[in-house]
Amino acid sequence: MNLIKNKCIVLYKKDAAVVCGEPANGKFPIQFRTFTGKKESLSTLSVREKDVIALSEGPASLEEVLEKAEKLAPSEDCQFKFEDENEIFNQIKETYELLVSDEETSSAPMDFEELAGLFHGGMEASESFMLYTALKNTVFFSMSAKDFNEGKLIFTPRPQEEIDSIIRKAEEKNRDAELRTGFLSRLKKRELLPEDAKFMGDVEAFALGTADKSKTLHDGHFKETQEMAHRLLLETGIWPITKNPYPTRWGLSTKSSSHGLSTPPDEERTTVQGVSYAIDNAWSNDPDDAVAFDGTYLWVHIADPASTVMPDDSVDKSARERGATLYIPEGAARMLAENALEDYALGLTETSRALSFRLKLDSEGDIEECSVIKTLVKVKRLTYEQADELKDAPELKPLFEIAERNSIRRKKRGAVQISMPEVHITVDPETKKVSISPSPHPDSAEMVREMMVLAGEGAAKFAFQNGIPFPYVSQDQPTIPQDLPDGLAGQYRLRRCMHKRNVGVTPSMHWGLGIGMYTQVTSPLRRYGDLIAHIQLRAFLDGRPMLDKDTMLLRVSAGEESAQAAHKAERKSNTHWTLVYLLQNPDWTGEAICIDNTQKVPMFSIPSLAMETAIPVDGKVELNQTIKVKAANIKLPELTVDFLKENS
Repeated sequence: MNLIKNKCIVLYKKDAAVVCGEPANGKFPIQFRTFTGKKESLSTLSVREKDVIALSEGPASLEEVLEKAEKLAPSEDCQFKFEDENEIFNQIKETYELLVSDEETSSAPMDFEELAGLFHGGMEASESFMLYTALKNTVFFSMSAKDFNEGKLIFTPRPQEEIDSIIRKAEEKNRDAELRTGFLSRLKKRELLPEDAKFMGDVEAFALGTADKSKTLHDGHFKETQEMAHRLLLETGIWPITKNPYPTRWGLSTKSSSHGLSTPPDEERTTVQGVSYAIDNAWSNDPDDAVAFDGTYLWVHIADPASTVMPDDSVDKSARERGATLYIPEGAARMLAENALEDYALGLTETSRALSFRLKLDSEGDIEECSVIKTLVKVKRLTYEQADELKDAPELKPLFEIAERNSIRRKKRGAVQISMPEVHITVDPETKKVSISPSPHPDSAEMVREMMVLAGEGAAKFAFQNGIPFPYVSQDQPTIPQDLPDGLAGQYRLRRCMHKRNVGVTPSMHWGLGIGMYTQVTSPLRRYGDLIAHIQLRAFLDGRPMLDKDTMLLRVSAGEESAQAAHKAERKSNTHWTLVYLLQNPDWTGEAICIDNTQKVPMFSIPSLAMETAIPVDGKVELNQTIKVKAANIKLPELTVDFLKENS
């Protein structure tokens, strides 16, 4: 074709345009269409010759060109339907057959103008954009993107096998589209067929938080939320009510770490005389602390995985990513590998390796001296119930006395003791039946707690006195009202007064515990912050380089962030399984105790479920007043339930 000139039909940005004047200063004016939202209008602009590609010398108005092209409606099988019974398509097909019948032209590339000249009766100028669009999309010819970018419209006849393949794929796509249309129709009615499950994969991924969008929700005009995805999966039977999505949604594994610890090193350890006691729940199988009193010293023995875990090794990195062991009703996903228990948990073998805190206390219970020692210990395991029965026995009585003295000491310094209802939720792995039982508060549990507090205080003092970069735990002083009510209502209000704990490199008062300096060191198998503290202590004892304060704090912060995700997933999981329990027990009723009546709808605690919720009641309700309630309107995806007062 000749150079671009007035009245030419051209391509501008892949759309039709018409030259509407003579060139000036190396540019010429064109008329083209623009869109504002859905509104179409015609505009003019001066462009350079290289910005357009000629289709026809013209003349034709842009309106005529666009009107002709609007007759094109591509179908799913790569053919085109027109108002005039596929006249253009038939001409393209006949032209293709003519070309492939001749060996010289069967696979030869052809210029658009040359190819258009082969059509019956030639091509009118107003049809040029329509023909170009049809050729570009036809199954019979291919167009080179490279040539197009160079301003050339070159079309090449496709081999028959390629045409057959394109049509076959298009037909398969058509069938898939029909199947998907039927699936979406059934999904809206919640009447899926077994074979529809394959279409729900993106909904599952979205509900689990492993994908940030769902084509199925979008195409079905459903609200694109995780709750809606969860609801659809339940209502269509893809998921049972026992499916717990929250660990995965928080990016957590429900399997224990696979990074195994090395066998504990053969190193010099102090043998502690006598027997120490690992006291825990009957269902616990990861004992990581034991206690004893030898008449002079209080011993708090802690599992010693830091004897092999080195800073930034694979185990350390994995533990940091997890932050803590994930405890959900289905089971535990451990921060350290399962095989760590055999070598490092206390009391599973005849003799246990430990990192021990040897504390000397004065008559008031204050710590006079704390030593940190690598030890070998004989440990006997006891349940809380067994320990309570032995509280007056010679081997345990001194421990209970020390614990009581320490509790009194801390309370004098402002310690706050909060006791709210707790429950233990279990799920039968076979039947998925949920059981909820109250968690008792045995005396021995309080005793062990005091021992762990003393170990944390002693460890903080040891680290401070020896200049060890260390994660100190503190808590700001709460403002406690003078008119604190009695009972559960008072405990609820007291809890609301408390501040979040802080972790830093400088020791500070922990007001909640009533201790001047404190850290956590008693669960290195289960908490990353404790493991880091042990890594620092072990490096100090072994004469190895310790992490500097900034590095140590960065790693503790990363572990804390991961641990928070685990705690949130645990809370969500516990609520999920509590609602499943209520669904499995539709006749459930229980007692609710008023813990706050200052709002329009009073707040209640339901001790048997360890839940707190607002419950509407008629008339005034007093603090600590008990009412009987039943569950209604349980919405599992939203984790909500309404508790209604039962009429007497």
